[in-house]
Amino acid sequence: MEVHEPLLTVREAAKALAVRPGTIRAWCYQRRLARVRVGRRAVRIPVSEVRRIIREGSTTAQSTREMQKP
Repeated sequence: MEVHEPLLTVREAAKALAVRPGTIRAWCYQRRLARVRVGRRAVRIPVSEVRRIIREGSTTAQSTREMQKP
């Protein structure tokens, strides 16, 4: 991640990846997606992280459900 890299809101990142905002939050919680805290609760997603997910082809909500299976 670059020092002055553009940051996206959870909603913007979800739209770019064609997933729900809840999926973005889950990926952040699972440490699958890096985030930057801006305040106590708000987070932003670096553009490089969105590009990385696109490169990896991990843009389906199904992949999150599969990770949660025991």
